[in-house]
Amino acid sequence: MRFSGFRVIKEALTGHKGWQPLWRNPDPKPAYDYVIVGGGGHGLATAYYLANTFRKARIAVLEKGWLGSGNIGRNTTIIRSNYGLPGNQPFYEFSMKLWEGLEQEFNFNAMVSQRGILNLIHTDAQRDAYRRRGNAMLFSGADAELLDRDRVRDMCPWLNFDNARFPIKGGLMQRRAGTARHDGVAWGYARGADRAGVDLIQNCEVTGFRIEEGRIRGVETSRGYIAAAKVGVAVAGSTSRVMEKAGLRLPIESHVLQAFVSEGLKPLIPGVITFGAGHFYVSQSDKGGLVFGGDIDGYNSYAQRGNMPVIEDVIEGGMALMPMIGRARLLRVWGGIMDMSMDGSPIIDRTPVEGLYLNAGWCYGGFKATPASGYSFAHLLATDTPHETARHFRLDRFARGHVIDEKGMGAQPNLH
Repeated sequence: MRFSGFRVIKEALTGHKGWQPLWRNPDPKPAYDYVIVGGGGHGLATAYYLANTFRKARIAVLEKGWLGSGNIGRNTTIIRSNYGLPGNQPFYEFSMKLWEGLEQEFNFNAMVSQRGILNLIHTDAQRDAYRRRGNAMLFSGADAELLDRDRVRDMCPWLNFDNARFPIKGGLMQRRAGTARHDGVAWGYARGADRAGVDLIQNCEVTGFRIEEGRIRGVETSRGYIAAAKVGVAVAGSTSRVMEKAGLRLPIESHVLQAFVSEGLKPLIPGVITFGAGHFYVSQSDKGGLVFGGDIDGYNSYAQRGNMPVIEDVIEGGMALMPMIGRARLLRVWGGIMDMSMDGSPIIDRTPVEGLYLNAGWCYGGFKATPASGYSFAHLLATDTPHETARHFRLDRFARGHVIDEKGMGAQPNLH
């Protein structure tokens, strides 16, 4: 079943009786060539590209709950490629290019909206840092534009420009950035993978790995043993617990990241805006709600919920940037489990166990990286070589001293 305007009209005239489920709900087979553990955005994207781009078959995605029940549905929907370091910037620009053609490729409305992202400048030193980042973006083929105070005021006259502590002096703009519907992304990749023959198996928790003589043989699950030639793990905040079953300890911590949505308001915010003097970022959904977030909770947790101190800190950042937010009612709050690496950058690599592959450590960058993460992980699984844009995301870089520390915080995951 393909979606089109003509199909919508036809179904409207015939009582909507021709719509079919977006994907099958199969039982697991005894064996596969490729098993992807994790039915979130990265796992589904990996299966999609493995089947459609690299033409591999006998693929299964195992999800302990329902598809998209993890972080893919618990984020602030921002897509961007405004990074500064050579290990990161080409990768996220590759992801941005995939976002731009995503809906046409898998024939599903993911509501990709390139409305732009504006990083505000509050000090002269910050202007210099953003100028360097903008130049790095331009060198990688991305777009970047340094705006002065007057141009920012023309875009967003309601910001608090004359705050004594945090005056707004300009901003770094990436106009190709924006937002996408997080659930739509998961559903689109799931539907595309299913159409290519991938088995999407829900309510199937991995309880162990069968490893013989240093090589993966398959996975133990709540629905029985499944043999596999290659296994890729993409389970975000549950990475440490899952990989522990394979006897591996990783340079990752799990933290909660909260997100917020206000009541519906009239159109106000043109794109995504980030507060440069604190960790606060905000956009406006198509329903009118202000979607915003800030720092992770500063403690390790596997719970998909957070605590009040971070809520207070995020709201304080919003009030400093745009005092009018204090009049809006908060509609809902949720939390996702972030797999925070030691340098704030991801890991896409083989593990010491032959045939076992890892996709983890996404920190705050998981959603925006979904297309490139899936493509690069599929490339690694299919060819046993890293994709060109992901060659720096090696598991051993911490031992080698080749960290990709985008924020300059060192080995403190709670600060990334």
